[in-house]
This record gives sequence, structure tokens and C-alpha cells, in this order.
Amino acid sequence: MNFPQDGVFCDTSFFFASLYPGDTNYDRAGDILAECYEQSVTLHTTWDIVSETVTLFRYRAGYKAAVQFLDVVKPALAIVRYDDSVRSAAEEIFKKLSKDKKLSYCDALSFVIITDLLDDMPCLTFDHDFRTLGLVVYPA
Repeated sequence: MNFPQDGVFCDTSFFFASLYPGDTNYDRAGDILAECYEQSVTLHTTWDIVSETVTLFRYRAGYKAAVQFLDVVKPALAIVRYDDSVRSAAEEIFKKLSKDKKLSYCDALSFVIITDLLDDMPCLTFDHDFRTLGLVVYPA
């Protein structure tokens, strides 16, 4: 797989799948992560996704897995910083789209960050909401 850019946006579902052997997407996510490393692709995310990922690891994989994510993975990530205008835009997206779709606020926030701050950067996710929002998603 050749990524069209030198950076991708990573969602909780991708992080969890790539590091938790019990996830159904574990092998595929691991392959993609290896390809990112080989191609020197920068992994972008937000503090919101870091928080969501650590919580998911804590609940499903245990304390050690959550801390390992913080100690090993988080330092290698490019964490996107944003201001209140992004939060406000995400609230509007959430209000507009979440009524008809099961869209989380974190996904609405990610959508605004990807489209407004990261120039529609491709996403690594197994969350179908990203595709329904019209974002470029890997795996295809």
C-alpha cells in the first residue's frame, strides 16, 4: 500500500486493532502499521483520541496495555492541537449529523480536524463513520 501523503490520521479503532491481538482487525492493522513505518508515514491524532484509546485499552485489555500505549505509542505520534473554534464546528457537525447517524462527538471533532486543519489527510480507522462522512479511509 502506498500512502498518497507522508501523514495519516489515526483513530481509536485503528490503534486498538493494531495493538490488541483479540481484535478482529489485528493482523490487517499490524500490516498497515508496518507499511507506515517502512514509508516513514507520520501518524497524526488528537488528545481526544489518545484519551479514548487509553480508556478502551484499560477496559478491554487491562492496565498494563493502557500504560504501554501511553509509554510506547503516544510519544511517536504527532498530536494535532486545535482551538475552541474547532470544538464549536464539531458541535455543529454533531448536532447536524448525529440525529440520523450514530456519530460520536469525538468522530465529529476528528472530521473537522481532518477537513479543516489537515487538508483531508487519509485516515487509518476501522470505524465506518469516517467513510460515511466522506473521508479517505484506509484500509479501503
